[in-house]
Amino acid sequence: MDYKKTLEDLQKALSELNEDNKDIPIIVEGEKDIEALRKLDIKGEIVSLNKGISITDFCDQLANSYKKIIILTDWDRRGGYLCHTIFKNLEGRVNCNINYRSTFAKNSMIRTVEGLPSWLETLKEKIKI
Repeated sequence: MDYKKTLEDLQKALSELNEDNKDIPIIVEGEKDIEALRKLDIKGEIVSLNKGISITDFCDQLANSYKKIIILTDWDRRGGYLCHTIFKNLEGRVNCNINYRSTFAKNSMIRTVEGLPSWLETLKEKIKI
C-alpha cells in the first residue's frame, strides 16, 4: 500500500466532502460517526440513521426534506445493507451520492466511519508527516 498516495486521496475526498456538505446533508449510522466527521472538520448537516424509526420512515423523512444526500454508512456488511436499502427506497425521489463511501472503503484498512480520524493519524505516522 502506498501510504502517501492513500493519505492524499483521503484528504482530497474529505476536502470535497466538506465542500459538498455545505449544501448536501451526510447520512451516517450513528452519533459516533457524526463525532468522527466533526473531528475531521466536516461542518455541514449530518443526519444519523439511528433514530429509532424504520428505514422506510427515515427515507420518507429524507425525501420530504432533501433533493440530494450523501450516504456515508460504514463499509462493512451492515453498512452495505443500509446503503443499498436507503438508495433503493429513495430511488426516483432523492439524488443519492455514494461515491465518498466507495472512496473511503477503497483507501482504508478500517471498515467504519468512526475509525477514519485514527486511520488518518496512522497514515501520517507511517509517512512521518
